[in-house]
Amino acid sequence: MPVGTAGTVKGVHKRELEQDLDAAIILGNTYHLYLRPGLEILKQAGGLHRFMNWDRSILTDSGGYQVFSLAANRKLKEEGAWFSSHIDGSKHIFTPENIVDYQRIIGADIIMAFDECTPWPCEFGYAKNSMELTHRWLNRGLERFGSTEPLYGTHQDFFPIVQGSVFHDLRQASAAFVAEKGAAGNAIGGLSVGEPAEEMYAMLDIVNSVLPQDRPRYLMGVGTPVNILESISLGVDMFDCVMPTRNGRNGMLFTSEGIINIKNRKWINDYSPIDNNGHSFVDSQYSRAYLRHLIVSGEMLGAQIASIHNLEFYLWLVRKAFEEIRSGTFTAWKEKIIPALETRL
Repeated sequence: MPVGTAGTVKGVHKRELEQDLDAAIILGNTYHLYLRPGLEILKQAGGLHRFMNWDRSILTDSGGYQVFSLAANRKLKEEGAWFSSHIDGSKHIFTPENIVDYQRIIGADIIMAFDECTPWPCEFGYAKNSMELTHRWLNRGLERFGSTEPLYGTHQDFFPIVQGSVFHDLRQASAAFVAEKGAAGNAIGGLSVGEPAEEMYAMLDIVNSVLPQDRPRYLMGVGTPVNILESISLGVDMFDCVMPTRNGRNGMLFTSEGIINIKNRKWINDYSPIDNNGHSFVDSQYSRAYLRHLIVSGEMLGAQIASIHNLEFYLWLVRKAFEEIRSGTFTAWKEKIIPALETRL
């Protein structure tokens, strides 16, 4: 799912998202949209879909990760989380209830529970207390969700979030608590926050042995192409990550041949496509040499081309994975492609 934090996938037009990338769903972020442009503006517009003229699906993160990343400017209580805006320092509170209300106003198709994203590393006691708070908040959020209706006549689903840091028994307990809620889908949070990849995979193995197989499993904030393929093999269905656009803007390109730092001088007279296997529609239009020129010159078009290329590569990768799963050849294909994906060209 391409990340459109503030109502836009940075540097990518709606036309490109729909026609060229065929993205079925994108993300918005409650924290950022709440602060700017503000909920009143979104409500007057008829929700985020109409505000940004996007008629496909939207998932909104609850803003929990953003609030808890403001460690010096927030105070955590049973009621919720008080925090200071990173824009103007104004004081606000997010609660499990008002986060549901805010996502109703935004009008997302999938809305997320308010949780505490546990930092890594942390002590077992902290992780346990945090998980239990997340569970209490989940119950409150579910109650508010069940007692309210969508504002714009469209269906909305509510996803709980599994927490528990990298402690096996906590992850198992949290997955069981979440599974019993019977939600339309379930999310796995608090990973890809600095822990080794093998720790993340171990947690996914535990969690996905508990979460129901007939509901989507959403791994939040992950990750590299290799992370995604390994996580798919462990039962994950949905992903989001800022890497395709953020890294693209900084000159890092993901291809089926390996990873390219387009700023390197070695590409200055390389007139071949960005990906010689042609997984992006921009590959047939722009060379590595031209893209390098744009990026090192600070031209906006360079960031756009790189972002679009990376997004289409990620979307190609998960669609290809789906095809391989349907064909029964996913594991063999994954093992063959991963060494190339890890290669620095």
